[in-house]
Amino acid sequence: MMKKLSDAFRYKRPAYTTNASKQKAKVENPKGTLLRIWHYMLLERRLLFSTLGMIIVSSILALVGPVILGHIVDRFVSGEYTAGYLLQQLSWLLLIYSAVAVMTFLQGYWMITISQTAVYSIRKDLFVHLQKLKLAFFDKRQHGELMSRMTNDVDNISTTLNTSMVQIVSSIITFIGILAVMVILSPILTIITLLVVPIMFIGIKWITNRTRHAFRTQQQAVSKVNGYAEESISGQAVIKAYAQESKVIGTFRDKTEELQHAGFWAQTFSGFIPKWMNMLNNISFAVIAGVGALLIGYGRAGITVGTIVIFLEYSRQFTRPLNDLANQFNSLFSALAGAERVFGILDEQEEHQETAKETISKLRGDIHFENVTFTYEGEPALKDISFSVQSGQMAAFVGPTGSGKTTIMNLIAGFYQPDQGQVTIDDMALPELDLSSYRNRIGVVLQQDFLFKGTILENIRYGKLDATDDQVKEAAKAANAHRFITRLPDGYETIVGQDGGGLSHGQRQLLSIAKALLKDPDILLLDEATSSIDTITELRIQEAMKVLMEGRTSIVVAHRLNTIEQADKIFVLQDGEIKEQGSHHKLIEQKGFYYALQNEKKQHSSTS
Repeated sequence: MMKKLSDAFRYKRPAYTTNASKQKAKVENPKGTLLRIWHYMLLERRLLFSTLGMIIVSSILALVGPVILGHIVDRFVSGEYTAGYLLQQLSWLLLIYSAVAVMTFLQGYWMITISQTAVYSIRKDLFVHLQKLKLAFFDKRQHGELMSRMTNDVDNISTTLNTSMVQIVSSIITFIGILAVMVILSPILTIITLLVVPIMFIGIKWITNRTRHAFRTQQQAVSKVNGYAEESISGQAVIKAYAQESKVIGTFRDKTEELQHAGFWAQTFSGFIPKWMNMLNNISFAVIAGVGALLIGYGRAGITVGTIVIFLEYSRQFTRPLNDLANQFNSLFSALAGAERVFGILDEQEEHQETAKETISKLRGDIHFENVTFTYEGEPALKDISFSVQSGQMAAFVGPTGSGKTTIMNLIAGFYQPDQGQVTIDDMALPELDLSSYRNRIGVVLQQDFLFKGTILENIRYGKLDATDDQVKEAAKAANAHRFITRLPDGYETIVGQDGGGLSHGQRQLLSIAKALLKDPDILLLDEATSSIDTITELRIQEAMKVLMEGRTSIVVAHRLNTIEQADKIFVLQDGEIKEQGSHHKLIEQKGFYYALQNEKKQHSSTS
């Protein structure tokens, strides 16, 4: 309802709904997603493996500290210590922990470089891939949803790589090292410590399963909110015109409440793991201290006070890497949910994926539809239509809204492929052509052209990026746009954007014609080129269109029938079928549907 009026060249998008089952299917391959992220991290291969090596070394060095402390305690208990010995051992501790601190700093610094390189490449690949997708892909998705994947999801990957990568590897190394030392110190105490592990993992598994689902739901809710917010902002004119502010606010409130609810459970479940780990850690610490005291009391060989001190320190550290792993996996699941959404787009089939296509450098401009049927969203848009337009001819399509006029334009532009039949250009089937080179030879003038953020000069030059300033201005003069441009305060350097920058409907269309003139296409597509503008501007546009259409095949859709009376062929569409075709005079003589439209226009003109 609130889609921008400038989307006239596209089909109307259906209301956006989230298919939970489809979303879920995209987040059920964490291993594959991690592997794809790893490949992006390998772009900084040397730095990555240097970081991993430093993580291993620093994790091992961190395990030496408790051993030194244990030896110091045993010397104190036995009375066999000197000031020199104590100073020596403390110096070793200072050196070791200083080295670990330096390595930890370097790990973090290098991981920032690695993650930023990876995220830059992911975002670049995503943007490039979006440019190669079929128009139908964008018809079924909100702009806000795609922006959420480009920003929120990719940023989430970056944040997770910065923190989780180092922590996960460090925790694994620390866990293995602690377990090995504990077994050497006391197998009995190690077994007691390990009894806690199954209970710990059962709890972690239960929590992480729910955390993963909660973060997935939260990501979906964020996408909904972003999409609806973008849609509402873009559609402000329509919202205000129909006084629907209250409805929009209510719908947005509902969506944000869904996000609030999803966020509450995501954060709640993710917070369960530290509490669960701390509880088990404290129980394990108390049991080990008690059993260790008994072993010393019974004179168990090899068990000293220093050994118990070392073991207690390791037993506390034993659950810490598991705790850290559990916490990082929470963040990892959140990032995976976003990453798989990003990779889901990257897995979409590209429009230009096929190879060995016919490259086009010049077109004659012959267009032929043969028994073409096209269905959109389950509704027939075209029904077995056939027609031909020869090189240099002007062909006009008229008919009521929804009759199939824009569908024909989309098929000629190659935005969609017919379900049945074929479209040929110069006797070549459209699917056999290289679409990029083909579209370089066609020009499109929309009823309300899209303006990119930049100057008027840059927007016209979009038709031919290597055009000089003089060539741009010549095209503007030929399109009758030069006069109004030079009257603007900044002339051709006037900044415009998606909202038009204060330009009128007709002025924007004159810029579109100038852009098409600069491109100098072989086939021209004009969609409703003179609707909803004043008479003077219409005359200027008609003059510019005559210049634009001269010597090239032109396909025109227009509401004002007087703009197409000079067409070589007029096709009258109704309900996806060609009801009549011929020249203006021939169709008037037939006194059919076209004749009725002309009479209706005359009656409207006489009463207005």
